[in-house]
Amino acid sequence: MTPSLACYACDPAHSRGRRHPELPAPTRNAFQRDRDRIVHSTAFRRLVYKTQVFLNHEGDLFRTRLTHSLEVAQLGRSIARALGLNEDLVEAIALAHDLGHTPFGHAGQDALDACMADHGGFEHNLQSLRVVDELEHRYPQYDGINLSFETREGILKHCSRVNAERLEKQEPDGVARRFLDRIQPSLEAQLCNLADEIAYNAHDIDDGVRSGLIRIEDLAGVELFERHRAQALAEYPELQGRRVLYEAIRRMLSAQVYDVIDTTRAALDAAAPADAHAAQRCGPLVLFGDAMRAESAALKRFLLHNLYRHRQVMQTTEQAKDVVAGLFAAYLDKPAEMPDSFAGRTDKERAVADYIAGMTDRFAMREHERLTGKRWMA
Repeated sequence: MTPSLACYACDPAHSRGRRHPELPAPTRNAFQRDRDRIVHSTAFRRLVYKTQVFLNHEGDLFRTRLTHSLEVAQLGRSIARALGLNEDLVEAIALAHDLGHTPFGHAGQDALDACMADHGGFEHNLQSLRVVDELEHRYPQYDGINLSFETREGILKHCSRVNAERLEKQEPDGVARRFLDRIQPSLEAQLCNLADEIAYNAHDIDDGVRSGLIRIEDLAGVELFERHRAQALAEYPELQGRRVLYEAIRRMLSAQVYDVIDTTRAALDAAAPADAHAAQRCGPLVLFGDAMRAESAALKRFLLHNLYRHRQVMQTTEQAKDVVAGLFAAYLDKPAEMPDSFAGRTDKERAVADYIAGMTDRFAMREHERLTGKRWMA
């Protein structure tokens, strides 16, 4: 066990390895190598032009899937360090967790899932696994980027039983096994899931206010935000403008991070897992405390009703769904409009879904206009 890691952390020296065996790297452990492969992947670079909430062209400072992933990695590493978990594995999972996300955020995912309803559906966590296992073509020996088992298991955050059974047939006792056995992922993967929630709640407030769709005053009834805004103004009475927002969000983030650390330490002390495998059988251990969980849920409800379902956002959402559905129909009708690596596949529907899922927002818009003659209405 690496000295800096707790007994329940994932140790790269004891990794379950890669699907295609490789010699170890001379200067990097397995999870550091995973992180580097993710950062150099084509799918990772595309995230800079994939929507988080607001389309990339709507403003230079709104979060994208790339900046979101970086924020998740930063939060995850900070918490992992305090808990003795493996920072490198947390970073690798965080940077890869959205690689399979469609253009146009959740609107694109919903539209593609509807198009694939009779062909196995579409889910972006499963697609992220497909990206790292099959769809990246960077190496002469294999498809995918051949990540370690632990990183791949962490990427697969959700999986239906039907998909888990299918994956289990392809890879016995593999990354989908835990969904059939009903056990947890590694503590590092659990941490990424929570860091994801912390990150998007905070930056969606920032982007929502920046967009003008919500005001700081609208958040007065959201205890998790308002408490820290009031504290900031009590300490700095002259604070004005966006600095109030930034300071409130900074304090809110810190409070959530410290709450996760304290709550998780208590849960680990109570469960006392002997190693990483034992920790997976203890139920969820990386947690908010009860009060923070309730406050986080209230913030999510506020964002759902006041930002994600805002008339302006919904208008964009419907247009995005039309683009994805239109692309799916066009490529299914004329596969030759796709690159040969997709057009030549026998699984036509999945090939179309793979191609569309890999698109950036702006490329999807251009392709939709080229194939249908319909322009995006700004």
